[in-house]
Amino acid sequence: MEDFGSTRFIQIDSEQVTGAQMVLTTVYDALLQKGYNPVNQIVGYIMSGDPTFITSYNGARSLIMKVERDELVEELLRAYIANKHWDQV
Repeated sequence: MEDFGSTRFIQIDSEQVTGAQMVLTTVYDALLQKGYNPVNQIVGYIMSGDPTFITSYNGARSLIMKVERDELVEELLRAYIANKHWDQV
C-alpha cells in the first residue's frame, strides 16, 4: 500500500528544462506561423498525448515528441511562477 502521508520530492536536470524551453518556443512559433492558437494546441497535446495537435511544420511535431509531457508542464509552470514573481517569496 502506498504512503500518502508524506511528500515526495523530484529533482529536475537544468539541461532538461533548457531543452523543454527551446522545444516549447519552437513549437509555439510553428503553430503561430501556421495560423493555429498555440496555447490551445499545446494544451491539447499535453492533456491527450496526441501529436496531431502539433503541426509538422518546421519539424515541430517530431521535436515536441522528444520531450516528456511532464517536462513541458514543468517548464510552463516554472515560467508562470517566475512571471508572477512567486519564486521571490
